[in-house]
Amino acid sequence: MRLTLNKIVLLLSTISALIGLAFLGWILITLIAKGLSSFHISLFFKDLIDGGLRNLIIGQFIIAGIASLIGIPIGMLAGIYLQEYGRGKFVRLIRDLSDIMMSAPSIVIGAFVYAVVVAPTGGTSGFAGSIALAIMMIPIVINTTDNMLSLVPIELREAGMALGASKYRVILDVIIKAAKVGIMTGLLLSFARIIGETAPLLFTSETSNYFSLDLTEAYPSLTVSIYNLANDPTSASRDLAWAASFILTILVLLINLVGRYITRHKG
Repeated sequence: MRLTLNKIVLLLSTISALIGLAFLGWILITLIAKGLSSFHISLFFKDLIDGGLRNLIIGQFIIAGIASLIGIPIGMLAGIYLQEYGRGKFVRLIRDLSDIMMSAPSIVIGAFVYAVVVAPTGGTSGFAGSIALAIMMIPIVINTTDNMLSLVPIELREAGMALGASKYRVILDVIIKAAKVGIMTGLLLSFARIIGETAPLLFTSETSNYFSLDLTEAYPSLTVSIYNLANDPTSASRDLAWAASFILTILVLLINLVGRYITRHKG
């Protein structure tokens, strides 16, 4: 009976995996076919107002980059505190809240930032978009840092203390260095997560057809522009949306591959 049940579960699991892979393949094949047919190198040298994507790609990286400057230090410091300093129910509460935030819908975070940043300041802005993405990034970085530091053997901590080093020096010079590969991989994957987000930016930064470095106004965003272009009735706009989707997918894929490479070859 147990062997029969095991075979049934294995069969169902295999079928489920194949169905998932089939849909993933369908999406990728459609994206590649339509994206490549609309792709041309001039997209990287023209702004959206001229039928290109240059301002959108640069704007997306700037927003995500500022979000990383906010989210990575906060997330890493919180993760270090949880693993190296915190004790008791308070630490468990923070871990639980971090896990909840990781699964929170991104559109809810966008609505929150709209209420506390956009509405009081009177308009959307690149800064508001970066804050929304940073809020999404922080729990991921906390979780990654916490988990990677927990894998460092206790003997390394004890050895550092035995040599007379202070706790913060042991953390900086021994523990973080021992866990740096895993932490770096987590940071790359968290960056890949936020750079492809659309919903939070719909409420916070919107997008612009022009190149801009003014983060106090509506800011160029590749993901929001894909949404807008895909809903445009003209075929040229929809073709541009396919090309932008293809480029964004390649960017996210490359970031993920770099993270996997670091894990496998630098560990």
